[in-house]
Amino acid sequence: MESINLKIHPTAEVSKLANIGPETSIWNNCQVRENAFIGHGAILGKDVYVDFDVQIGDNVKIQNGAYIYHGTTIESGVFIGPGVIFTNDKRPRAINPDGTIKGDTDWEVSSILVRYGASIGAGAIILPNVTIGQFAMVGAGSVVTRDVRDHALVLGNPARQIGYVCICGEKMSGAHPERLSCPTCGYQINLSDV
Repeated sequence: MESINLKIHPTAEVSKLANIGPETSIWNNCQVRENAFIGHGAILGKDVYVDFDVQIGDNVKIQNGAYIYHGTTIESGVFIGPGVIFTNDKRPRAINPDGTIKGDTDWEVSSILVRYGASIGAGAIILPNVTIGQFAMVGAGSVVTRDVRDHALVLGNPARQIGYVCICGEKMSGAHPERLSCPTCGYQINLSDV
């Protein structure tokens, strides 16, 4: 673990086998498991759970009570709202067909990738085998069951795309069907590029 300006609350449980970058803050009652990687400048709010082998980039902000399970990769600059859950089992069962309790080798981990700059609203649930694109935005309470395009704005259960968002977070619009612009900062995207 890096120690340069690393802040770990005394109630947090952080594995000595975790790799945590400088300038990162880990708050009350967080748990960070073995071989998790957290980049520099990240913030983990109260009660965040980071499972073993999870990969988290630089300058990621994770709000209180988020659960990030094995198989999840979060790139840099991502925002994760309070109570977000990243799942990792497509066919969850407590027991095998013969009635014995399932062990570590009785199921297959499914992955989730959250790309650079994306935002996930409070209480969203991300199901396995999903990629959330760069600067995409997932609305609060949404259940994401399939891939989300770069800059897409998705809402609901299951989450459906209702538009596109700028790198600043504003909803984009445009008179040209293939080009959108931000009314706040002027940033533009070509839909053929996302």
